[in-house]
Order: sequence, then C-alpha cells, then structure tokens
Amino acid sequence: MRKTIRAGLDPASKRRATRKSAPTFEKVARDCYDAMKGGWKDQRHASWMSSFERHVFPLIGSKAVTAIDSAAVLTVLEPIWLTIPDTAKRVLQRIGTVLDYAHIKGLVPEEVSLRSVTRGLPRQTHQVTHRAAMPHEDAPAFIRTLSALPSTLGRDALRLTILTAVRSNETRKATWGEFDLERAVWSIPAARMKMKEAHVIPLAPAAVKLLRSLRQRHQELHGKVTPESLLFSFGGDKPISDMTMLKVLRDMKVENATVHGFRSTFTDWVAECTNVPKEVADKALAHRITNAVEAAYRRTDFFERRRALMSDWANFLLA
Repeated sequence: MRKTIRAGLDPASKRRATRKSAPTFEKVARDCYDAMKGGWKDQRHASWMSSFERHVFPLIGSKAVTAIDSAAVLTVLEPIWLTIPDTAKRVLQRIGTVLDYAHIKGLVPEEVSLRSVTRGLPRQTHQVTHRAAMPHEDAPAFIRTLSALPSTLGRDALRLTILTAVRSNETRKATWGEFDLERAVWSIPAARMKMKEAHVIPLAPAAVKLLRSLRQRHQELHGKVTPESLLFSFGGDKPISDMTMLKVLRDMKVENATVHGFRSTFTDWVAECTNVPKEVADKALAHRITNAVEAAYRRTDFFERRRALMSDWANFLLA
C-alpha cells in the first residue's frame, strides 16, 4: 500500500478494480469442476456441482472470487449447518478446493484459510445412521418367501445380490461375459467396482442354478446371449434402476431392510455363526484394506476359503 501511495495512486481503488476484473466465484467453481472431474466417478460429478447450485451459488456465486472470505463462507453454511450437517461439511470442503484452485491459477493473490469458519457455528450433534439391515436370523424365512414369488427381474436380481453379497450396482450392470458358470465364477472388472479393483466371486451352487435359469430365459426371449448382454434389463440396452430391487422389498412389506443392508446381514452372520476370520469376510465383500502396511503384505484373495464361505451362506439362507 505504501508503494502504491508513493506512486500517487489510491490503494483502495486499486483493490476495488482488481476485484471488479476478477471472475465470479461461480465461474471459478465451474472451471475447477471441469479441471477435476476426469478423475471422479460418474455419481460424484452430479453431487459435487449440484451442492454448489443448491446451496452456494444463490448466496455468493455472483461475487468476485477475490471477495470470498470466511465471512462469505459463513453465510453459506449457517442455513444448513444443523439441518443437513453432512452436506454442510462437504460444501465447506468443496469451497476450500475452489479457493485453492483460484490461488494456484493466480486469480487470488494469497491462500484463503477457512479453518476458523466453524468457530462461528454451533456444534453439530448429528448421529451417523446406517442403512437398515435385516437380522441374519430372519434371512432364511425371508428368502423362502422371496423365492416363492413369481419370477421377475427385480426378484431375481435381489436373490443374486443376497446370495453373492455384492453391491446392488454390481448386480444391476452385470453382463453375461463376466460369468463362467462351468467354473462357478463371477469376475467383475475393476471399472465396475467401487474401489476400482477387480473382484472375483466364487458362486455357490444355488447361485449357479439361478444364473442358469436366467440364461435360459434370456435365450428364449432374445434368441441369443452375447457377452455384452445385461442380465437385468427391461429393454436390453439399459440396466434396471436402483428402485427395482427396493420395490420388491416394499411390495413384501419389508420395512426393516434395504438392498445394501443385506451386506451387513452377511457380515453379522459370518461373525455370529462361523469361525471365518474377518479378513476373509472383508475380501468376500470387496472391502479395501485401509492399513497401507497390511495391504502391502496381504496378497492372497482367500479364493478357496471364500468358495466354502459363500456355499455355507447359501446353505444357511436356503435351509
């Protein structure tokens, strides 16, 4: 400022001119999004930008990015901090990412620290809620009722999901080329897995029997089965939606369970009814090892032990 004054200029007007020429926060946020989205999963694309459009842009989107400070961010967080706390935390982190991007691009001369923002907000008391899961003791009776229903895409997709303990997306988007029914193996490529690591599932005899009947029906309906053909599709080109399997539960008046929750049912069964080590169950669920040292040394996928485990799980469900 002293140098500016000695040069005969007004430092305040210079600062105002800088702010006036700076791009808006919304413009920088969208540029940041475009620069980063290449390394993200599809679902994250929409949630990242929609949180800005819903909670941020209406309040500070038109401001120059150089004018965004802790006070501006506080105005964004105050309305949502207690009502949707998880979203509020993500919004805070994402705003920080945009401001860091603005700094490295030379749009903001200094880094903007948002560490003190939360000190102006009340303490969050939100409790984490897990997806509803059916107690493992109730699963066999449920499977008997489910199997007695007329065969539909939703029913059969749910049966396969429970028998293999996979995520619903892994079932919905499964293609016939991933299955080797002679060897009783389902090989899911890394691109389709949440952790981006290929997952090979040993199929229990009950799962193979279900898949053979599905394949025969697919052959009768479509005339041929190609490796690219979806197992579960109404039109042949798009997988069934997330709601298709959930609707089966709701039509059965099952209120204490979700599709994803059956993975927890499987986990509880392993812990309560078997002597299988946790690391084998984690591998069956395709969980990533969070400890870097342990991950470096544990190279086995426990395939044969998992084959016995999945057969025992199917036998328990169908007993």
